[in-house]
Amino acid sequence: MESTSQGTDQKGLNLLILSISLATFMSSLDGTIVNIALPTISSVFNISSSTVSWVATIYLLVMAGCVLIFGKLSDSVGFKRMFLSGFVIFTLGSFLCGLLPDLLSSFFALIGSRAFQAIGGAMITAIAPAMIAAYIPMKQKGKAMGIVMTVAALGTAIGPTIGGVLTQYISWHWIFFINVPVGICAIILGLRVIPTTQPHNKNAGFDRAGALLIFTGLAALLFAVSEGQSLGWDSPVILGSLALALITLGYFVWHELRTADPLLELRLFKNKNFLMTNLVLSLVFFSFAGISYLLPFYLQYIKGFSSSDAGMIITALSVAMMVSGLLSGALYNRVGGRILCIASGIFLVAGYFMMTLLRVDTSIGFVILCLLVLGFSLGLMITPASNMIMNSVAKRYQGMVSSLTSLERFAPLTLGIAFANLVFIQGITAIADNRGITESAPVNIKLHLITAGFDLAFFFSLVIAVIILILTLLARQEVHPDYQSGTDEDALNSTI
Repeated sequence: MESTSQGTDQKGLNLLILSISLATFMSSLDGTIVNIALPTISSVFNISSSTVSWVATIYLLVMAGCVLIFGKLSDSVGFKRMFLSGFVIFTLGSFLCGLLPDLLSSFFALIGSRAFQAIGGAMITAIAPAMIAAYIPMKQKGKAMGIVMTVAALGTAIGPTIGGVLTQYISWHWIFFINVPVGICAIILGLRVIPTTQPHNKNAGFDRAGALLIFTGLAALLFAVSEGQSLGWDSPVILGSLALALITLGYFVWHELRTADPLLELRLFKNKNFLMTNLVLSLVFFSFAGISYLLPFYLQYIKGFSSSDAGMIITALSVAMMVSGLLSGALYNRVGGRILCIASGIFLVAGYFMMTLLRVDTSIGFVILCLLVLGFSLGLMITPASNMIMNSVAKRYQGMVSSLTSLERFAPLTLGIAFANLVFIQGITAIADNRGITESAPVNIKLHLITAGFDLAFFFSLVIAVIILILTLLARQEVHPDYQSGTDEDALNSTI
């Protein structure tokens, strides 16, 4: 890619897509890969389950708090610099996560390393969709976004499976060390294939107040919802965190509407199609979080599968998601994003309805069918929704809106897990109290009680799926004039 002719050839485009896909895969994978290793880490450091959960929580908190900040900064410093810097930090952070805890004999070294790793993850995740919008010609945007978003969702879905294999057969350290060779390859590839272009807003100032407000507000909110169950929803710490989140996020909105160069241009949401499509993407991940969190418990506690077997069963969702994601990317330019989103909404409603039918004696074949339908619907939705969002705004907002779509993955996942867990536990408690079921009840009664809790949680996902379908029916597909001007290939014509 040292000349114009090389910059626009298919090989160069494929390598660029591969580079972006590696980034989104690794950052998404690390959001879930540690979950299955937490019991092992808890035993090694002799700490409680609530304390060890911070290995996963701190990553999501930092990711969610930073993506908007780095999305805005990328518009000022350039995508290539932000992307490569992020991968260097992510790779180094991964190495430190595996090395420092044993070297220093400290669990807090792992927490600090995870926070550092998450900063790099936020940098590369924030701008991945923007790089597709900026560098890939319009006729190939759908396919490229399909690959990248499918790989990102796949990383989130298969994280527990990979984590289980590495923890069981090698060591928990390797859930972090595995990132190092991949990261080095991605950095070398990125140096070669990512175009060096002029930033969209080179002289723009940085909204420091907005950055502080959004980081504080999101971190406080996600901390409250992730720790509310263990600390108690009426505890002073949780109530204080919720109050802090409400105040800072409210002030963030007020501040952004009045600043000349906001971190997030909230006026974009005046466009109802932009608003509804962002809502769709957020609700998809919110509803999926509950399924991904609760289903392993159903498979292990109700059906009696081992953790590794449960992980293998859940890969059916990942496979279906990958297939439909690639299919939606290929169909995007032919049938349009709106049609794909509507079709996905229909499958999503069907899949969540099927999940509400899971019982103690449900066959494993039906469970796999549920996962296939859900995975197909999720893969079919993520690509067109992300494309519709990115293509509906001016190019000067690419980094900003790209980071917004990333935030709409990580924040709803955290909120969705907390919400599903709350519905599950409160549902079981309410049913047990209503029917007089105690701890001395027969095992069969307890199993049906737990299954009823799953049923309630899955029903709420079904309600959300119906809302998603309605939003897809109301939304329209819009393409900003910036993407109709024939300048999509300008970035690829740059000399590296």
